[in-house]
Order: sequence, then C-alpha cells, then structure tokens
Amino acid sequence: MSESNIKLTELLITVVSRMLRDLNHVAVGASSPIPGAAALLASGLGKGSPKVTILGSKSVNSFTDGGKELFDCAGQGRIDAFFLGGGQIDGDANVNLVGIGDYPHMDVRFPGSYGSAYLYYVVPKVILFREEHTSRTLVQKVDFISAPGKTEKNIYRPGGPHSLVTSRCVFMWEKKAQCFSLHSLHPGETLQTIRKNTGFDYIEPKKVINTLEPTEQEKKLIHGDIGKMIAEVYPSFASSRLAVDS
Repeated sequence: MSESNIKLTELLITVVSRMLRDLNHVAVGASSPIPGAAALLASGLGKGSPKVTILGSKSVNSFTDGGKELFDCAGQGRIDAFFLGGGQIDGDANVNLVGIGDYPHMDVRFPGSYGSAYLYYVVPKVILFREEHTSRTLVQKVDFISAPGKTEKNIYRPGGPHSLVTSRCVFMWEKKAQCFSLHSLHPGETLQTIRKNTGFDYIEPKKVINTLEPTEQEKKLIHGDIGKMIAEVYPSFASSRLAVDS
C-alpha cells in the first residue's frame, strides 16, 4: 500500500468520525471497514461515547440476534447513525445495491438491498459512503432504487441522508433544496475534478473549504488501538491500509 493511499484512508476515517461526535449509538453494517474504524475513532476520542455496534464483531457488538436486533433497535429510535453505500448513488441520494441494467435481467448484480430501505427511513443520520468517486458510481439516476433518498411529505420518515463521503470530497445533503451541496475538497482535488467525475448535479457554494486533515492524535489512534480493534472484523484492511497486524 502506497503512502498516498494510507494518507487517504486516514483522512476518510477522520472525516467520518467527526460527523459522529455527540451521538449516543452508531451502528455499522457489513463490508464497512472505513466507517467502522471511524465510529471506533469517534468513540475512542469521546471516551466511550458514542457507543459503537459493528455487525460481525465479537468484541464491539452487544447484539445477540444479529440483524434482527439491529432493525428493532433502529425502529425504536436507539440508533443515531448508520452507513450506506452502493454500486450506484445518484443526486437524489438514492442508493442502488441490486445491480446495473434493466431489472430483473441485469448485466451486473450487486449483493442486494437487505434492510437498507428500512434503515434509511428510521435512522436520523445516514452517511452515504462510496470510496470510488467517478461518473460510473455517482450517476445521474440509479438503475434500481434499493433505498430512496427522498419521500413524499405525507410519509413518516424520521431518518434520511446526512452526507456523502467519497475519496475526492464531502457532499452535504440539503434538506430544503433536496439535493447535495459540495462541502469540502480532499487534498489534490479541485472544483473542476469534482465536476468532471460526478454524474449528478449539485450545489456549488461560493466558498468550498478544504477537508481538515487528521491530527497526530487521530493518526496515532488509527494505527494503534483503533486499527487493532477493526482488525478483528477486517484483518486484510487493517494490514494493508493501516499497516496493523491482525
């Protein structure tokens, strides 16, 4: 793993972790090493707050009934943040976890929606995370809506999109405008590179900040205690992207 990729991993973990401050309970689903590490970092800096639940973990998981208990907990309002990704994400914050092409005869199949639509409706802060930032993944319109970003006003929905974090930038979801707004640029990115690699339209404010880079304390935790904890569930990730032995 190159030094630049390690630095990007550090950046993404810290960017997400800062969105989780002052929360009570953050849950992390499958195939989410960077969100998982970010949640652990937020908890480590917050001296145990927020509480973190990582599905698949034995040490960072108080659930005894897996996904069922996750859904119950979310429905009761006891999860403050969750993460969703997808093969495609569009400008309406729709997520596609099913596949590419015309359903049901799709050219490419993804893992499936599982409980994404339900969690998107009930968890107050859903952070969309997709490391690959190209017009192939961030599209004008997803081929299949696994979890919708928008709903009609007469539908009860306490949850919904909060932001979209990629390898290039951070978008924030604007509730009033019902679209994404460019918030910050990661090192090496420009307004032009974001526009070129994004398939959907978004608000470009007059002032776009640079993404804050991790502090020395955050880096030390990421490559130390946090890296060792996330290695339990994601040993290859911890070894290759955090230089931590499992």
